[in-house]
Amino acid sequence: MRRVMKVAALAVAGALALAACGSSSSSGGGAGTSGSPAATSNIKVGLAYDVGGRGDKSFNDAAAVGLDKAKTDFGIQTKELSAVVGETDAQKEERLRLLAAGGYNPVIAVGFAYATATKKVAAEYPKVNFAIIDDSSFSAKNVANLVFAENEGSYLVGVIAAQASKTGNIGYIGGVLTPLLQKFEAGYTAGAKSINPSIKVQVKYLTQPPDFSGFNAPDKGQTAAQGMYDAGADVVFAAAGGSGSGVFKAAKASGKLAIGVDSDQYLTASADVKDVILTSMIKRVDTAVYNFIKSAVGGSPLTGVQTFDLKKDGVGYSKSNSAVQPYEAKADAAAEQIKSGAITVPTTP
Repeated sequence: MRRVMKVAALAVAGALALAACGSSSSSGGGAGTSGSPAATSNIKVGLAYDVGGRGDKSFNDAAAVGLDKAKTDFGIQTKELSAVVGETDAQKEERLRLLAAGGYNPVIAVGFAYATATKKVAAEYPKVNFAIIDDSSFSAKNVANLVFAENEGSYLVGVIAAQASKTGNIGYIGGVLTPLLQKFEAGYTAGAKSINPSIKVQVKYLTQPPDFSGFNAPDKGQTAAQGMYDAGADVVFAAAGGSGSGVFKAAKASGKLAIGVDSDQYLTASADVKDVILTSMIKRVDTAVYNFIKSAVGGSPLTGVQTFDLKKDGVGYSKSNSAVQPYEAKADAAAEQIKSGAITVPTTP
């Protein structure tokens, strides 16, 4: 059966390659950075994005930054494929098989939605190294589970939101109601309440599994955020991938503030909404992707659970918008307390 699946995957490779966000290519980089493996051209890295793909200006783009840096530093060849809204686990499996059968090793799955597919395909290709971001529900000898302390980074932006709020009323919008997104909510609420114990936190999830469209539905994000602003919130944290752009539009229309997620969205948002993005909860997916590829290039691929927390600079908050400066001192102090263990951030609401 495994032989049949490999042949089938190779047979459809030509057709499915048209779905790639970027075709195979090699960069002509020289030696790697100091302390890094030397540049090579025989490593082919496959990366499968979640819904939204490269260009979502959030979660997927953070992964793309890590891939691009590795491509520059190590001269690797790459292929990028993207998920589509409403697809099945079988389609995700097909995407991962296409990469593995095409000689891409390692293969990186971006997002917990790939958990079932990664577990299955990794077992079919034991000589291929896989990584999955945001999932540790299973383990395998050839899989690295790249996870983050989202609750810690969210605590910091909660501290900022509570200081910035003039109404004592803030909001949280999650893309999809999952335990992962509830980690963001838990940290954000705890951080806000550390500043103002009586603060009101409005919470809204755009969709529920198996509907993952909440990560790429700006219209739903805008409607949800507008409802929160109308109900008194003056700062809304959007942990909703591409849907965040709609939240920013609502913030601009209401004369209120928003907080981005994963990437520094102040730097990537359209000019007309930049000023309302107070900060972003940074999730260093780029670091995780880069480090995993670096380990593979070096001949010792990471495996098992790899957690990127505040101590490892895996999460944090952005300071690109000068408007956040008055709130940085308390956020930075909270970060040090979390690192030292003086503050334990909850993982569930």
